Amino acid sequence: MSAITTHVLDTSRGSAAAGVPIVLERLDESGVWRVVGHGATDADGRLRTLLPDGVPLQPGTYRLVFDTKRYFSSQGVTAFYPSIDVVFEAMPGESRYHVPLLLSPFGYSTYRGS
Repeated sequence: MSAITTHVLDTSRGSAAAGVPIVLERLDESGVWRVVGHGATDADGRLRTLLPDGVPLQPGTYRLVFDTKRYFSSQGVTAFYPSIDVVFEAMPGESRYHVPLLLSPFGYSTYRGS
């Protein structure tokens, strides 16, 4: 399993958010965001393949970019947030991060999961 995973739940529908495009970026030493992974959530709303299996997590600042406009458009819903960026710090000695997103057309929340 990837060292960084996510799970998206659509709280307005009370179900997993399948098909949400997601990009994982890492801030490099020059201050530029570099894409290190991407994919879309599965039928259970999960994305487990952002980084290759077995690749150790590098400490640093990461950003998950959720394409909520594409997801909600596919549902026939107009949403307030066309994308959601979640920036977090991976600390030395940590090997895994799970970052869930609870989503609705007009709000969201996120947290460090287990």
